[in-house]
Amino acid sequence: MSHLPPTAPPAGIAAQAEQWYAALQQPRPLLVVISGPSGVGKDVTIQRMKERGYPFHFVVTATTRPPRPGEQDGVHYHFMTEAQFLDLQARGELLEHAMVYGQYKGIPKAGVRTALASGQDVVMRIDVQGAATVRSLVPQAVTIFLTAESEEALIERLRRRRTDDQTQLQRRIETARAELLRATEFKYRVVNRECALDDTVDQVIAIMIAEKARIDWQPVTV
Repeated sequence: MSHLPPTAPPAGIAAQAEQWYAALQQPRPLLVVISGPSGVGKDVTIQRMKERGYPFHFVVTATTRPPRPGEQDGVHYHFMTEAQFLDLQARGELLEHAMVYGQYKGIPKAGVRTALASGQDVVMRIDVQGAATVRSLVPQAVTIFLTAESEEALIERLRRRRTDDQTQLQRRIETARAELLRATEFKYRVVNRECALDDTVDQVIAIMIAEKARIDWQPVTV
């Protein structure tokens, strides 16, 4: 019985295989949008991801609203004047921007570009309106709608914050109801249950890991 040497694959196929394996070694940075109504826990979810050491670049939102007690410029938000904000907008240096509760909010592009170019995942926390803008500009964005387990739970969380008077609280509740109707616009939904923050973080991380493994993954362009 004769043993024939294996036939070498055509040069074109061999080159494609080499490119395939080379691509496996390259980073696949994601642009992740975590959104949802006020009070659902967007900030604490991202903070717990940091505490657990999951690597990502957090994009700090620019806003014209004044800082709340304990908030630091450049950490929680980039606090700026309306003139400074409108200058960024005029130069096309905001990924998204909107008027929210009478104040401007937006995502500066510079930090997003730099992080993605270095191979880092980019995570941003924005409202539902802003998420729609990002989704239209960046179809590859991984959009996650964060929600409380019930309206009662959401209202209690908003009350515990003690940052709004009764009129403002009612406005946030009405806005949350309207935003829930737009949850189907997102790729994923995650329920942030009371006293189960680590479960929430586990789900967000699992989504990110799965997105990196997609056969049809495409690089993000901002």
